[in-house]
Amino acid sequence: MAEIIAMPKLSDTMVEGVIAAWHKNIGDPVKSGDLLAEVETDKATMEMESFVKGVLLYREVEAGGSVPVGALLAIVGQEGEDVQALVAQHKSQSSRATVEAEPQKEVIQEVKAEVSAAPSTVSTPVVVESSDSRTKASPLAKAMAEAKGIDLSRVQGSGPEGRVVKRDIENFKESASAPASRPAVVGQESFRSEATSQMRKTIARRLVESKNTAPHFYLTMEINMDNAWNARKEINEIAPVKISFNDIVIKAVAMALRKHPKVNSSWLGDSIRYNDHIHVGMAVAIEDGLVVPVIRFADSLSLSQISGEANRLAGMARDRKLQPSDWEGNTFTISNLGMFGIDEFTAIINPPDACILAVGGIRDVPVVKNGAVVPGKVMKVTLSCDHRVVDGAVGSAFLQTLRDFLESPMRMMI
Repeated sequence: MAEIIAMPKLSDTMVEGVIAAWHKNIGDPVKSGDLLAEVETDKATMEMESFVKGVLLYREVEAGGSVPVGALLAIVGQEGEDVQALVAQHKSQSSRATVEAEPQKEVIQEVKAEVSAAPSTVSTPVVVESSDSRTKASPLAKAMAEAKGIDLSRVQGSGPEGRVVKRDIENFKESASAPASRPAVVGQESFRSEATSQMRKTIARRLVESKNTAPHFYLTMEINMDNAWNARKEINEIAPVKISFNDIVIKAVAMALRKHPKVNSSWLGDSIRYNDHIHVGMAVAIEDGLVVPVIRFADSLSLSQISGEANRLAGMARDRKLQPSDWEGNTFTISNLGMFGIDEFTAIINPPDACILAVGGIRDVPVVKNGAVVPGKVMKVTLSCDHRVVDGAVGSAFLQTLRDFLESPMRMMI
């Protein structure tokens, strides 16, 4: 008997999947555990195995097509079995559940069809004309003005109804302050269109939801990084792995969260969840967008352990090999753009967290120490808070503790 295979929900935020590749064609035998297809989700491309035995009789879409979660993807049954009635029945039953998703699917498929059918660059010649065409002038006067590079709009006509004639061009003298004549310009406008990836669509949806739902407010603090700079240099002389400033920030954040559990929380509507465990998500930029792998129990890890885990997860993210267990369960998130030369910025909260920390770069600036102006290394951080959960005083206290750890790194070693 034929069995339906529906599009599985491969991540917590997935609403549809795109078939990156089929590993079975119509008519191929299928065993339980066989690799059926590769599915691109909003966060990674994952392998999908068959859980039934038989022959592949039907595929809803070809490679590149998208299917909503729970919708018909494929049918496996006995060779020669007619599945058309089963396809029609399943689509009829699921039509009400997919009434909102279907228009979006059609738009996506239409865009993909247009992109694949059209050349990658669309060019349209554009001619920008001189303002001469709006000025009354004789054909001879126009020709003379063009030859001499004179803007007819600046010539006072002496002919009938102010018409510019030959003598006006011959007698015209451009004033020193007058702008140069505007030449005719021929150029091209070009563009290219790309179908939106699953990851980019999910990023857009989640961030819009976060920004529109959570009342954000922002707290910015300047932190002296002189001691952290020197401590990192000394640690890297003896550490088994190289420690980055991002590793130090993750460790300091985790320890500050231990002292301020109200920041390590989530808004659940009827209740607020205060997490006893500390799982720090770190935003990683990849080609298609942004993913947030999670360093679990970060407060209990050494700097070397944090460095190893951060490097492992970042590498898997760039290779699109992260699994759901790698990106789920964050209780707080860090976004560090300092490595890209950004001094200061604000970040949108990553649900379900109540806060996210935006980390800027370390800058050499004049600072006052013991009444004297001396060179110093300063880093700015901005805490985005969900005001439903975290108040200004709570967020401020967290940042003060974070500053204490970073300005006196030995506190993190105790």
